[in-house]
Amino acid sequence: MQKGTIDFITLGCSKNLVDAERVMRQLEAAGWTCVHDPEEPRGEVCVINTCGFIGDAKEESINMILQMAERKKKGKLKTLIVMGCLSERYRAELEEELPEVDAYYGKFDFEGMVERLKDASLQDGAERLQGCKSYERHLTTPKHYAYLKISEGCNRMCSYCAIPLITGRHTSRPKEEILDEVRWLVSQGVKELNVIAQDLSSYGLDLEKRHMLPELIDEMAQIEGVEWIRLHYAYPTDFPEELLDVMAKHANVCKYLDIALQHCTDHMLGMMRRHITQAEQDALIQKIRAKVPGICIRTTLLVGHPGETEEDFEALKAWVRAMRFDRMGCFAYSDEEGTYANKHYKDDIPQEVKEARASELMAIQQEISGELMAQKVGTTQKVIIDRQDGDYWVGRTQYDSPEVDCEVLVENIGNWKLEIGNFYNVKITRAEEFDLYGEIIQ
Repeated sequence: MQKGTIDFITLGCSKNLVDAERVMRQLEAAGWTCVHDPEEPRGEVCVINTCGFIGDAKEESINMILQMAERKKKGKLKTLIVMGCLSERYRAELEEELPEVDAYYGKFDFEGMVERLKDASLQDGAERLQGCKSYERHLTTPKHYAYLKISEGCNRMCSYCAIPLITGRHTSRPKEEILDEVRWLVSQGVKELNVIAQDLSSYGLDLEKRHMLPELIDEMAQIEGVEWIRLHYAYPTDFPEELLDVMAKHANVCKYLDIALQHCTDHMLGMMRRHITQAEQDALIQKIRAKVPGICIRTTLLVGHPGETEEDFEALKAWVRAMRFDRMGCFAYSDEEGTYANKHYKDDIPQEVKEARASELMAIQQEISGELMAQKVGTTQKVIIDRQDGDYWVGRTQYDSPEVDCEVLVENIGNWKLEIGNFYNVKITRAEEFDLYGEIIQ
């Protein structure tokens, strides 16, 4: 057990990761040493940042808490703290069932953890803590990219989604605070910003009753040192179309948009409470592609939602083939307590049917992805190098977000001395369904 060290274990999404990074920075200012996702936990304190979105994620979080509780029981851990979405949603139940946890914090009160641990820190860090800006973070990503969270919460209330129950109403961060954070990130060596939120499309509506995302991205793009900006988790209903002009205008705004569409038939869009029709959704995708030529669209679909018929699923398969999304993920419906679907619909589609539909849809997407990737062969792409892996340098194009999208593998011929975090022109020589291969253009 290492005195003065806190092990942070983050589960779930990149939005959770940003929360962990902020807490770690403040605890370090208070005198602690923080280690993120250690291969072997050794700290005297362990903080588990939990996910509570769907059943599998909740189970993973509970298992991790139990694992660390066992370490504490064996005397290998002094203090166990749980924060994040699971404890935001189920704090009372967790406190009753897992009393071996010393403290629970949710998504919005974790500053209390800093106050709790500050008193026990190895040295008086009050002065340094006072000078630590709220947006400063202990970056856990490679130093050349970071996630940038611009809002919290969601007002959409889709039938299947527990996020509003966890995060509450949509709350935008002030624009100037975000821009200050961008400048700070650039000063730390960050070149690529992956902009995230539960709902990008609503940014600014609660601040000034208007869409402010286009002007935010426009101003971000003009900050010196920002090389790439990539947009995640837009919502199709009431989408701020002025954003497309900003994307077309700035070379450093990646031609990439992550926009969750979930389904295509009017029947299912209605059941899911998406407040959009298939015709409106299709028209938006056509407009996006027309205004930002060559854009990469990533989407997420949901199958097995109550009420989804075989006809709905067949229509969805045909739609996926017709739309030819560059990137796509698919989830099987999870019946989450407290959601509209949980209260008003019967979860009557067998789990094996849900999973079979998800697999079938992903098989279609794999074929589409293979065809789209093959079209890149012979082209030259701007690639940022993330790491060296065996005989390859591994990087990404502007069309690929870290950890979830495709990668470009450059064989290390002639012992090229590439710099991680730098950009290179790469000629694509070969393609697979989800990866590209290429060579550096000298």
